[in-house]
Amino acid sequence: MDETMKLINMAHAGDKAARDQLVMDNVGLIWSIVRRFSGRGYEMEDLFQIGSIGLIKAIDKFDTGFDVKFSTYAVPMIAGEIKRFLRDDGMIKVSRSIKELGVKVRAAREEMTYSLGREPTIEEIAGRLGTSREEVAASLEAAAEVESLYRPADSGDENSTYLMDRLAQDNNDHEDLLNRMVLKDLMEGLEEDQREIILRRYFYNETQTQIAGELGISQVQVSRLEKRILKEMRKKL
Repeated sequence: MDETMKLINMAHAGDKAARDQLVMDNVGLIWSIVRRFSGRGYEMEDLFQIGSIGLIKAIDKFDTGFDVKFSTYAVPMIAGEIKRFLRDDGMIKVSRSIKELGVKVRAAREEMTYSLGREPTIEEIAGRLGTSREEVAASLEAAAEVESLYRPADSGDENSTYLMDRLAQDNNDHEDLLNRMVLKDLMEGLEEDQREIILRRYFYNETQTQIAGELGISQVQVSRLEKRILKEMRKKL
């Protein structure tokens, strides 16, 4: 077990010094992510503090049984914490090109959903528009309309709820949509038996032993297959 895994196990056991050491060891990682959000109207040091919260959450939630490096797990946690802060604070700036692409993406998604009879994948939308998957994902992330928090969210009568009351739910719905599209894209690249293992393991919460019994193979085989499938999915992502 490498030093990082040892420190994480110690931190999970309540060792504050180990937790502080992990934060110090990953200061460079936090700054590398913070720099992506420069020019948003905030001091970099403030965003560093927010990113540090994301890192601490990653330390607390990381499972050392994962077949993944801690830094790989921590990056989206740190970035997600910063993005939530910017979004909730109402100050996230979106470039004109991303806004314009967002309009095209929404139109293409609606058209393709109708023509295909299903929701298109990010890759399919990117192919239709001649752009990259990353740009499509970024435009979806930035697609939320900026409006008054006190605009009535329904009929506008005295019993109306306001946009402010629904903001958290709307943000969650938007993130869920993006996550579903990415996951669907990844799952469609798997063979049928591979999808079966991932569905049972991570959607039905079955153990490797249960899956082995149902598929007629050994638990060791399930473990090896799962690791190989996750590696392929991470590579594609």
